[in-house]
Amino acid sequence: MAGQRPGIDILAQENGQTLKALIPVAGQSMLSRVVGALDLCPRISRIVVVAQDPQLLLSGDTARLLANPKVRLTPSTNGIASSIAAIAGSALAPWPVLVTTADHALLTPEMIDEFLDSCEGNAKGGDLAIAFGERRIVEGGYPRTSRTWLKFRDGHYSGANLFALRNAKVMPALTLWSGVEQQRKKGLAVISQFGPLLLLRALTRTISFRNALAKAGATLGLKAELVVMSQPEAVIDVDKPADLVLAEQILRLREKSEAACA
Repeated sequence: MAGQRPGIDILAQENGQTLKALIPVAGQSMLSRVVGALDLCPRISRIVVVAQDPQLLLSGDTARLLANPKVRLTPSTNGIASSIAAIAGSALAPWPVLVTTADHALLTPEMIDEFLDSCEGNAKGGDLAIAFGERRIVEGGYPRTSRTWLKFRDGHYSGANLFALRNAKVMPALTLWSGVEQQRKKGLAVISQFGPLLLLRALTRTISFRNALAKAGATLGLKAELVVMSQPEAVIDVDKPADLVLAEQILRLREKSEAACA
């Protein structure tokens, strides 16, 4: 997902770009980094880049995306969820579908494999899996990072921008998501869509996040699973200047480590 909300993106403007996905992070655009990570995963057979005007993304180091036979570009609709629903399960993006975002600049093939391994390791097989980072893990690695936390009995969680959609049973979830996209950072507002009892249990922290997600999925007729990522970087997307600074620091350290091992 490489679209952009209406109006000027301040972070993009501050970094000399009109589109957020083209912001350079340690010398490479966010979009190219995400596509590069996906391209290195053998289980990913096709990469579909979704944006309002995909051709505008073909600038600088992203211009070579068209040369990659695995990559397709397609225009988005009016929102994230509706854009996914428009192509999920189609000839362009047949089931199962993995969804991530262009601002996931720290995404690595290892993170993708960890997420997919967890999804595929469930013998019963879920319809929808969502990746999150747990606060103790994230702040253990990066104590100064500022994230939005969902607070439950078993811990505090922040989204990792990885979603596994296994089949058409996820469509009701996408419809609901379309209606609450503007409130996606307000966890309780989203939870309230699943009824007062679940909201009360979330407010009083008398339910674990895994159980809450399972119950929310059941109300939509699907099996929803939580995947807790082991790498703290999995939840650090680039939404604000401090995120960009941190992401560049992490990438520079990665480059030094890789150079030392070469």
